[in-house]
Amino acid sequence: MIEVGLIGFGLAGRSFHAPVIRAVPGLRLAAILQRKGSEAAEAYPDVRIVRSLEELLAIPEIRLIVIASPNETHYPFAHQCLAAGKDVVVDKPFTTTMAEAMDLVQFAKQSGRLLTVYQNRRYDGDFSAIRELVAGGALGRIVRFETNYDRFRPNRRPNAWREQTVPGAGILFDIGPHLIDHALLLFGRPEAVTADLRVERDGAVADDAFDIVLHYPRNRAVLRSSILAVAQRPRFVLLGTQGAFFKQTFDPQENNLRRGYIPKDAPWGAEPEENWGVLTLADATGATTQRRIPSHTGDYRDYYANVRDVLLGQATPAVTSQQALDVMHAIELARESSSARRTIPWPNSAASMECGA
Repeated sequence: MIEVGLIGFGLAGRSFHAPVIRAVPGLRLAAILQRKGSEAAEAYPDVRIVRSLEELLAIPEIRLIVIASPNETHYPFAHQCLAAGKDVVVDKPFTTTMAEAMDLVQFAKQSGRLLTVYQNRRYDGDFSAIRELVAGGALGRIVRFETNYDRFRPNRRPNAWREQTVPGAGILFDIGPHLIDHALLLFGRPEAVTADLRVERDGAVADDAFDIVLHYPRNRAVLRSSILAVAQRPRFVLLGTQGAFFKQTFDPQENNLRRGYIPKDAPWGAEPEENWGVLTLADATGATTQRRIPSHTGDYRDYYANVRDVLLGQATPAVTSQQALDVMHAIELARESSSARRTIPWPNSAASMECGA
């Protein structure tokens, strides 16, 4: 049994980490760091509640620390946990700068500890189906991939750190890592990045919308997010030389976890057929046929099952250090592109540390 300590009990810790960890055989949620309040104690009365990182690190039985605290704490907390001899999972974004990310990866390598990033949306059932479609060549050569992650929150939340002018705030750091990770998994590193980060809501101070284009030799990946989308755009669009794939709705796991619904005897990410994506194929005459493509039964538990198996010496990390660095580099290039209002090449030597990841 691997003892796990969780830092933070906001939305991420409460909805996306604690219940998932508890549901994975071989992992035991042993302690939660919540500096104030009683929510963690009420939700998990059998789990030890601590009020400081030092108190958490002093528990010798804990091997794995999960960091789900505000973004600007990711680097110092991860560094302190690694220095204490703990293995570490960091919620996205990995850090707030590329320099911090590279330093952590190097320190983890020197320390001989696991360091990985929580990319749970790799385990969305619709994205898993898309990976299979692309790999199988059903669409022919992909010429365009679009992923949209929209919300409608017209009113600013002035007390929310994500909406303030602090390191790691804004929608790029919140949503961008998921969308970038998907594109990099499908197509690898791009040749260049073009981005437009902006503030759309009245009175907002942190970016709340973005459009990012990743340039590949013969295709484009378009990543978009808006917090002023009353009607949401399709979740996924793929256009290929032989067909197209459209998926309108989101994988249900996030909403289920937000409302505390965890299926006991059914797959976590099961979707009704009416929500499956639609594949349209053209034959040699140009005639088209359509059929729905089942979403895979995605399951966020698979991420933590992989972490467990890595710690037991039975697997390699699903989210490698190099992949974490690539996502961070894409974020920095997007910020640079938006600020300079131009396309920024992806340097051949960038974001590669030969770190064995």
